[in-house]
Amino acid sequence: MIETHNLTKTFDKFTAVENLSLTVNAGEIFAFLGPNGAGKTTTMRMLACLIAPTGGEATVAGLHVGRDDDQIRARIGILTEAPGLYEKLNAVQNLDFFARLYGLDADTRAKQIERYLQILGLGERQKEPVGNFSKGMKQKLSIARALLHEPQVVFFDEPTSALDPESAKVVRDFIAELKSEGRTIFLCTHNLDEADRLADRVGVFKQHLIQVDTPENLRRKLYGQRVLFRVREITEAQANALNALAFARDVQRNGSTFSIALDAPDEMTPLVVNALVNAGAAILEVRQERASLEEVYLDLVGRSGGQTVG
Repeated sequence: MIETHNLTKTFDKFTAVENLSLTVNAGEIFAFLGPNGAGKTTTMRMLACLIAPTGGEATVAGLHVGRDDDQIRARIGILTEAPGLYEKLNAVQNLDFFARLYGLDADTRAKQIERYLQILGLGERQKEPVGNFSKGMKQKLSIARALLHEPQVVFFDEPTSALDPESAKVVRDFIAELKSEGRTIFLCTHNLDEADRLADRVGVFKQHLIQVDTPENLRRKLYGQRVLFRVREITEAQANALNALAFARDVQRNGSTFSIALDAPDEMTPLVVNALVNAGAAILEVRQERASLEEVYLDLVGRSGGQTVG
């Protein structure tokens, strides 16, 4: 649904995006992760035909950036980092204005406006001037604005920024629902927990594309698979029993726990449990250890220094 080949953007002597080659599949949520100034928003603005690339090429929904810009704009929705709304107009008037720009007829405008105001919890405030809205309410109204024309591809730049936890959950659930409808979601976010929950794949980016994969695969690439076994009391007999298991790699002891690297946890965990029990262990807990996406992200950015790896 989105493809780029050596996409590049320079501003005078500064290169914000360099030789980005990326594919985003139809119907997936793709999270684009990187520090401030990494070039994420610049990339999104190029793909949305808001600014022109300096080099390379890109297609969105099969249309070429730079050649089919008007058609691309008609097929996408975008929530920018600082969306503009008319603060003297109320919510309905704001959405009606933008729906007209999308070419929606009167009946469709009314239905779409009502639908999205209700979904995003703004129905009771729809007649108030937007200038009275909180930052979070304006954010939700801007999300509604991006979706009025039912776009195939939606670009979100920090969609839950400034939202309280309850509202953020509404938006996250809504984004997941958009995916279930077959939409393609390109998500720029600093909220790594949000990316971990929502994204089918993530791209870690800092001027260059560092890594692209599912969150789970990135964890495995960096840290392998480890299982933690907590026992009532560690004994040397238990340690010796684990050392005798050829498949149990990098056995680490910490307090009352063993942490073991296992290539096939589903198959090997019962064998470890059996060895520990035979060595007299009272097992209190067994769980697969899972690095956070934040740990993965910081490790990748730190290792690469912004250069492509793997």
